[in-house]
Amino acid sequence: MTDDSDTFGDALAANIRSARESAGLTVAALAEASGVSRAMISKIERGEAQPTAVLLARLSGALELTLSELIARVEGDAVRVARRAEQPEWKDPETGYVRRAVSPPARGILELVEVEFPPGASVAAPASAYAFKEQQIWVLSGHLRFVEGDLVHELDAGDCLQLGPPADCVFVNPTDEPCRYLVVLGKRRG
Repeated sequence: MTDDSDTFGDALAANIRSARESAGLTVAALAEASGVSRAMISKIERGEAQPTAVLLARLSGALELTLSELIARVEGDAVRVARRAEQPEWKDPETGYVRRAVSPPARGILELVEVEFPPGASVAAPASAYAFKEQQIWVLSGHLRFVEGDLVHELDAGDCLQLGPPADCVFVNPTDEPCRYLVVLGKRRG
């Protein structure tokens, strides 16, 4: 990670609180929209709890933000080059998966995210996390099982999947080898 974990956790907490306030939501309204308890949201915003990937996916969907927008640094909005050493990473405390925001923090129409998914890991994300964006998943190495609603996609290195309409999803690495994949996100067309 490029930041000390305490500093990064504090910045993440501030970004979530700021995003909620900018959206004009109370903690109770965000809890209702995301399915995350008010108590947990309050703990996350105070920096007393490290959110998991599942919680962040629920919060980002309810706030109509990408996960990277929640974990990206606030400074540097005009930066157009994201140097590898400066790309923010976030590690899910539950599964150990590492998510790196590859794209510069400038708010473009596309966003690139690289994920290192540990062997045996599984992460679920609600349909709300996909409601406002288009996504493609390109497997760089290893194997990824992606469950999209009732569909199961078995993806190997080089395979690229265009996600369909928003559905509850589960990312699974059923192997004993790590999986690396790139997620390309764009705003969903009207």
